[in-house]
Amino acid sequence: MSETRQRPADGGRRELRADCSRCSGICCVAPAFAASADFAIDKPAGRPCPNLGADSRCGIHRDLRQRGFPGCTVFDCFGAGQHLVQETFGGRDWRDDPATARRMFDTFAVLRPLHELLWYLTEAAALTPAGALRDDLAAALTETGRLTDGTPEELLALDVDAHRDRVNRLLSRAGEAARDGRQGVDRRGTVLIGADLRRADLSGANLRGACLIGADLRGVDLGTADLTGADLRGADLRGADLGRCLFLHQSQLDAARGDHRTVLPPRLGRPAHWTLTVTPVRPAAGRRSAGRRRR
Repeated sequence: MSETRQRPADGGRRELRADCSRCSGICCVAPAFAASADFAIDKPAGRPCPNLGADSRCGIHRDLRQRGFPGCTVFDCFGAGQHLVQETFGGRDWRDDPATARRMFDTFAVLRPLHELLWYLTEAAALTPAGALRDDLAAALTETGRLTDGTPEELLALDVDAHRDRVNRLLSRAGEAARDGRQGVDRRGTVLIGADLRRADLSGANLRGACLIGADLRGVDLGTADLTGADLRGADLRGADLGRCLFLHQSQLDAARGDHRTVLPPRLGRPAHWTLTVTPVRPAAGRRSAGRRRR
């Protein structure tokens, strides 16, 4: 196994962001796409998307949503793509050799969930006070980081599902601790496709893995709701308050709908495709309108 790299002082967040300039279009080749509302075409695993250029960049990146590929705009590898190319395979390109390409794609399927776990563990450690639970989170973060530094053979031999199950139990404990005193309804794993939740009390709710595709969450206060892995594709978040919710990732917001009233955590950005409604400003009481003549 390669020597463990030092992670940056910000908890590794910089390393856990996708850097396409250091990748080779892995996410445009390795996964399979099925024609749907998210992808305009069928694409088998291991075959390059026809929109992928020789420079490993998407040829329709600016128009993905308009061209029927919104699923591409919300995919996040959590930095696994550049790690795979630059670290695990030492800068090699999948185009150079078919055998190497297959190993790279298979390894990416292991490395990507490990990087996602690193992101969640970093978030959990940051919101957990000193004590036994934070020590357990730190240990899991170190162990998961060590696994990502493995050779292709070591990664392919890893039971990533078993490791993810162990870490998820720890993350669930961290979420419960963060919601202490504000425990809401338990909707984890619930299918709520298209549900009208505008009157639901979801502050402090457990929404881990909930399917909220197309759900109406307009104006809802999500307080300290745990949104780990919640599917927010097409969910209507206009006017919703997500400012204090737990484990919300940028890609979840990118998949949803919202507007200028949606309250976001400070570290997340407002997606460019969200509605930018301008609220008219009325003149203050006693103030003359611009076009009114003085007497």
